[in-house]
Amino acid sequence: MGCKDKKDRDNNCVCEAVEQILAEQEAVEEISCPTSCYSNLLGPVSGPQRDTIPFILYGKKGELFKAFGNVGGFNGDMTCFQTIFFRVEAVEDCCATLSLLRPVDVDGNTLSVCNPCDEDFFGLEKTDFCIEVDLDCFCAIQCLSPELVDRVADERKKHHK
Repeated sequence: MGCKDKKDRDNNCVCEAVEQILAEQEAVEEISCPTSCYSNLLGPVSGPQRDTIPFILYGKKGELFKAFGNVGGFNGDMTCFQTIFFRVEAVEDCCATLSLLRPVDVDGNTLSVCNPCDEDFFGLEKTDFCIEVDLDCFCAIQCLSPELVDRVADERKKHHK
């Protein structure tokens, strides 16, 4: 059951934004034309092909939505982590499957990030950890640069000082 009445489902800008993100991600995967608007958004001609638009969701009181990945540490040598960063995998009737994006530092070590301006936060890695969410329960979405995903250390610019 969602946080809003079903009659309001037609006016959910978060749901519409997530559906649009999914459409753009899928278009990149399907279209190989380098002049496509979608490939220009997610994969600049000079850089590697991108297929992820990372985003942050905000609750009704302005709090960041968070989820946990690799609980129990059963997947490889990865540690359990907390993240506020997501990638949309599927959307149906304003319910979405989101994959958790793993926050990492400049050396590729797993971080638990509660604040996108955390000084140690450097980039994101895609994971197979997913969460099902009702998009009606969120009031804002913030898209982030696709360049954060699989970011290479020598791209880092000194922006914290």
